[in-house]
Amino acid sequence: YGFRSRMWISTFHSIGARLLREHIELLDYKPQFGIYDTGEQLAVIKKVTAALGLDEKLHPAKNFASRIHAVKTEGMTPADVRKKRHLMDDQQLAVFERYEEDMKRANALDFDDLLIKTHQLFADYPAVLDAYRDQFRYIMVDEYQDTNAVQYKIVRLLADAHQNLCVVGDEDQSIYSWRGADIQNILSFEKDFPNTKVVKLEENYRSTQTIINAATHVIRNNTQRKDKTLFTN
Repeated sequence: YGFRSRMWISTFHSIGARLLREHIELLDYKPQFGIYDTGEQLAVIKKVTAALGLDEKLHPAKNFASRIHAVKTEGMTPADVRKKRHLMDDQQLAVFERYEEDMKRANALDFDDLLIKTHQLFADYPAVLDAYRDQFRYIMVDEYQDTNAVQYKIVRLLADAHQNLCVVGDEDQSIYSWRGADIQNILSFEKDFPNTKVVKLEENYRSTQTIINAATHVIRNNTQRKDKTLFTN
């Protein structure tokens, strides 16, 4: 029980919220920050577009929210986007900048911020990172093929020192690129962690061999994958 009580079993976002409750003052926020859901986020964007004189019918808030989510999933701030202008046009960038300012003024974070601010905390405050490296000496990440750029950076920072990292995943089941998942995280794992031991879990417990054979013939056409041979008993 003593060991289990020290374990954190959670989503990336929940872990981020927990860490930030403890340390967000270092990032110039108050500890009682709000976490805005999609509806609250859209309300902020609508206020921003109205302040910028944009017609909601011609420029729906959902469109701006989608672009903001896309760049924040990559861990980018408005300053980063300014250096890579192909990611947003002038209008989108103006909304993004004003949105970030209004969120900061409200002492609020959106779901993407829970990851971005956690990474910023670790990157900017080595003493905080070292403390959690000591606490999280063994790390396991499930569904690793679905991790995005910021989640990868957080895991890399925490695991680089002790290298006690286990990930479970299947690049053939990577279906969330539309929401920021980066298949390269799992494809490049052995390169990022050279002493990796790979254990292939090739036995399937759900399907008949006929179904497995059919699926194998389809998925074999993917160019970015690791070789595996599924079978069932």
